[in-house]
Amino acid sequence: MNCVVKAYQEESQRAANASRDELIVSHLPLVKFLVGKIASQLPPHLDRDDLISAAIVGLITAAERFDPTRGVQFKTFVEQRIRGTIMDELRAQDWLTRSLRDKFKRLERAFAILEQQLGRNPSSEEVAKAMGIELHEYFRLLEEVHFLSVVSLDDSWEDEDGSPFGLLDVIEDKAIDNPQNQLMQRQTVELLAEAIDTLPEKERIVVTLYYYEELNLKEIGAVLSLTESRICQLHSQAILRLRTKMKQHR
Repeated sequence: MNCVVKAYQEESQRAANASRDELIVSHLPLVKFLVGKIASQLPPHLDRDDLISAAIVGLITAAERFDPTRGVQFKTFVEQRIRGTIMDELRAQDWLTRSLRDKFKRLERAFAILEQQLGRNPSSEEVAKAMGIELHEYFRLLEEVHFLSVVSLDDSWEDEDGSPFGLLDVIEDKAIDNPQNQLMQRQTVELLAEAIDTLPEKERIVVTLYYYEELNLKEIGAVLSLTESRICQLHSQAILRLRTKMKQHR
């Protein structure tokens, strides 16, 4: 009997390993895509190979921990883990500096205060004036924090298991059947849809093309006949607005 049980356990383990390996191999292109998308926004001196190594670690960890009975799509699960390991690698390289985070928080506070005072989306000129800086300095600041504005979408909430759950998961996944925290997901989708609808037109288009159509900044610039740096500014500004609006409902 013990031999039968042992044989069954070994067979189950082999099946589990095969399933895990299939998930890893089939999602390697996703690693390349996510690293490429993130690396395109980083200084050239950062080593892309280090980011790929970190991302593969995230993929392997996700494949080992994935539980299909939870009703979560693996793509949603793995993207979250891959981005997390990439962020850890960037922190280890000391790229996400305190100075950069302070700048982002300063911008976020300015948006929150002005929206509360004005009862509407503040303009670029109004934000720059409130921060006591020139408009060109404000635009340069938006470009500086652009990458952090993408990262910030991941650190909004935690789900019922304490795993990160952010706006990016809602924006990117178009077919979530039974989320880990279904109520939170549904409420967040509704609130986010409302928040996106209130964005200025160009910012709304940038968000749609970047997250739904997965175009990069240069491609979006070509669509809108704007420079890549201007798209970068619009994206950062849109995310700051979205975070301000979503935090009002937390």
